[in-house]
Amino acid sequence: MTDTPPTRCGVVAVIGAPNAGKSTLVNQLVGQKVAITSAKAQTTRARMLGIALHELAGTPVQMIPTQMILVDTPGIFAPRRRLDRAMVSAAWEGAEAADAVLLLVDPIKQRRHELEPLLEALAGRPERKILVINKVDRAKKEPMLALAQDLAGKVDFAEIYFVSALTGDGVPELKDALAGMMPEGEWMYPEDQVSDASERLLAAEITREQLYQQLHEELPYDSAVRPEKYEVRKDGSIEIHQQIVVARETQRAIVLGKGGSRIKEIGAAARKELSEVLGVPVHLYLHVKQSENWAEDKEIFEEMGLDWVR
Repeated sequence: MTDTPPTRCGVVAVIGAPNAGKSTLVNQLVGQKVAITSAKAQTTRARMLGIALHELAGTPVQMIPTQMILVDTPGIFAPRRRLDRAMVSAAWEGAEAADAVLLLVDPIKQRRHELEPLLEALAGRPERKILVINKVDRAKKEPMLALAQDLAGKVDFAEIYFVSALTGDGVPELKDALAGMMPEGEWMYPEDQVSDASERLLAAEITREQLYQQLHEELPYDSAVRPEKYEVRKDGSIEIHQQIVVARETQRAIVLGKGGSRIKEIGAAARKELSEVLGVPVHLYLHVKQSENWAEDKEIFEEMGLDWVR
């Protein structure tokens, strides 16, 4: 009787200021899309788990199949509203008991007013800390190296990496290093699972991504996408109904567009991506509701995977 081959499994918390590229990096490490991305800051609201598999090449000791649970956290910033407080709380909870905490920094838009308090908080945490400087494809080398040296003087980082989450430059080396930090243990998820998000939640997130991409600055963060119905039809296609919630009537008009043109474009783009992700035809139905105090609705918070923080 042979022994079961050893495996590694651990948790990597990915934190940083808003819009540093955390979701893009998680998608790169997993090898496919598991988190929505946007040029707008604070796109990620709840903790989303991406599940990456890796097998280190090299010595026989290193040839251990490894599962990394990547916790894509909301950006950490100074909270003002209840939603802000819940997002920041979710970010720090994602870092608790992690085998490694990865701090991702945008060297171009450093957001020092949010980065400095984050460094102070991170300095006293016991988890192994990794500094990752993003956007090597766009940032100038000398200022980037100076930034890394400055940050390393404030926090005891075990290692420092330079990557482009967008192009993938440097990501294989980072993934190798993270896999090597994971402890031996049984995998937490099946081999073919890439996220802990349900298809129902993922569908709502993909629609929310299209809201951000198509409306840009026209629509602020006073919006949410609520799943209403997710049903597999007899022919194998999926019928999805979602409610887009906005705070003001003027925002509702923006989402709808003239003669309903904008919401049709949002729905068409979201439906196309959902069909690709799910591998079956998707029938997506959207409608818009105005609710001034939606961000005070406990049920909506729970749908987004956030705790009700007072």
